Amino acid sequence: MAGKVEQGNENWLSAVVPLLKLLCLTVIGIILAHPKTRIVPRATLKLLSKLVFALFLPCLIFVHLGESITLEEALQWWFVPVNVLISTAIGCVLGYVVAIICKPPPQFFRLTVIMTGFGNTGNIPIAIIGSVCHSSNQPFGPQCRQTGVAYVSFAQWVAVILAYTLVYHMMEPPMEYYEIVAEENEIEEEHAASNISRPLLQEAEWPGMEEKETVNSKIPFIARVFASMSGSSQSTIPDLDLTEVGGIYPAPNSPKSIRCLAEPRVVRRMRIVVEETPIRHILQPPTIASLLAIIVGMVPLFRNFVFGSDAPLSFFTDSLEILAGAVVPSVMLILGGMLAEGPNESSLGIRTTIGIIAARLLILPFIGIGVVATADKLHLLLQEGQMYRFVLLLQYTMPTAILLGAIASLRGYGVKEVSALLFWQHILALLSLSVYIVIYFKLLSDV
Repeated sequence: MAGKVEQGNENWLSAVVPLLKLLCLTVIGIILAHPKTRIVPRATLKLLSKLVFALFLPCLIFVHLGESITLEEALQWWFVPVNVLISTAIGCVLGYVVAIICKPPPQFFRLTVIMTGFGNTGNIPIAIIGSVCHSSNQPFGPQCRQTGVAYVSFAQWVAVILAYTLVYHMMEPPMEYYEIVAEENEIEEEHAASNISRPLLQEAEWPGMEEKETVNSKIPFIARVFASMSGSSQSTIPDLDLTEVGGIYPAPNSPKSIRCLAEPRVVRRMRIVVEETPIRHILQPPTIASLLAIIVGMVPLFRNFVFGSDAPLSFFTDSLEILAGAVVPSVMLILGGMLAEGPNESSLGIRTTIGIIAARLLILPFIGIGVVATADKLHLLLQEGQMYRFVLLLQYTMPTAILLGAIASLRGYGVKEVSALLFWQHILALLSLSVYIVIYFKLLSDV
């Protein structure tokens, strides 16, 4: 079968060598950004992260997704974004079990669920695919990198929507510990004021995050909006002036106020929460590139004009492809710079930290094998698509999304704990990825 994964010892080499390449790039990043060397300042790596976010990654997504996708293939790929939802749901269930068993501090119960449930579905899978396909034997066929990046990009918009809606609200400071969290934020803000820029962790996948902060981003907004409905004592809950929340309540004499007064209280409060959800942030450069690629790829007129050696804009897509080549080394250098800063102190506890890492990196991938195998038996997957299955399996194998570090800082909730967890997860993921990718290659060789 075309694109058959190599047998025997080549399975081990094809699985391990790409990770060794990524490890070398990461080590170079650590050396360049380590506090004792400072060959490359942290500000330079932050600028590089902005280039990846705003230029390199969108170019990669547009070129490979746009050239690979058609209307027929988009309908066949439906399980790729659905698999993100399934892996997230299973991860959250595992996180809840970890929280029950390991008993983290009560204010971090929700954080334990989040950090177990939401994995990296973008930069690191793309880097792994780029490294796997950067070999002479082409283990997944001649279009290895193009199809792999296309699958990852096709699913990325689901993860972005989850991050800016569900994760954003789940990471609001708990009401009962709001004063403690607020005090910690004041200390962190004073410490940050002495620095020129934020830690690289917080900027790695969301450059310009500080510009997204609002008056309600660091408060338990949902809890305070619905507090009066639950019969909570108003003496223990800080007042929230809903008249200033996005101009939701207009002047009493305005026509809009009549409509608001006619709304049920539950509906009105739900509308307030929806209007305070930063759904507008979904349209970031990588997401816009995905949408443009899908539109151009699915419309034959646009596709023939942009893609192909004889296309009028072939010189433009070639230029984008040159820029796209910088994604993999840049992502790994940024990751190395993030790891060079070391782990922060954490109040989460060693037992909970180990529980989250074990659930995310060891148990969830094992469950993912069962989910993908079951979907294959139910004929939900493409009949001939080893890279397709490899991407589905990778979605269960990734460490927690780095984006959660930025959201934690934005919400003022568990910033040090998230930073420490991301550090240890990405260190230990080198081992877990090595083991599971070898297993995946062996399983795919039998397909």
